[in-house]
Amino acid sequence: MKKLFLALMMFAPLATFAQKFGHVNSQDIIQAMPEYATAKNEVDALQKQYENDLKLMQDELNKKSAAYDSTRATLPENIRQRREQELQDLYQRIQQSYQDNQQALAKASQEKMQAITTKVVDAIKQVGQAGNYVYIMDIQGGIPYISTTLSTDVTAEVKAKLGLK
Repeated sequence: MKKLFLALMMFAPLATFAQKFGHVNSQDIIQAMPEYATAKNEVDALQKQYENDLKLMQDELNKKSAAYDSTRATLPENIRQRREQELQDLYQRIQQSYQDNQQALAKASQEKMQAITTKVVDAIKQVGQAGNYVYIMDIQGGIPYISTTLSTDVTAEVKAKLGLK
């Protein structure tokens, strides 16, 4: 029994070393994808459009506010209150538009990145299965240390699987 135990203890380290571990830099892969550049350009264009719309609204508010300030002293009380309410309403519309734009921008960005991320994850899985890896860890995931002697960088393999250079 003792000899069997010793024999198992001798082969146990070999089983541990037979396991393959890999690491990948998903951010490097994603940034190399043409889909990422397209998605980034689309989100940037959408953001620019939202900024322009808000600037137009802000300009309108400034113009109306300046006109109100110049005539405020001569206006009757009821007209002054109505104009102040109009300015307040316009200001609130600007604030609401800003919030709506931020939400729409975040949603558009998330939707565009989801397809890209799914494609990268599928490629990582394929590389892992083809290479018989036990784990492939993403170094962008906040892992404080990955041993490059015990873990293989499979970033290039994943890029090749996706047809990237």
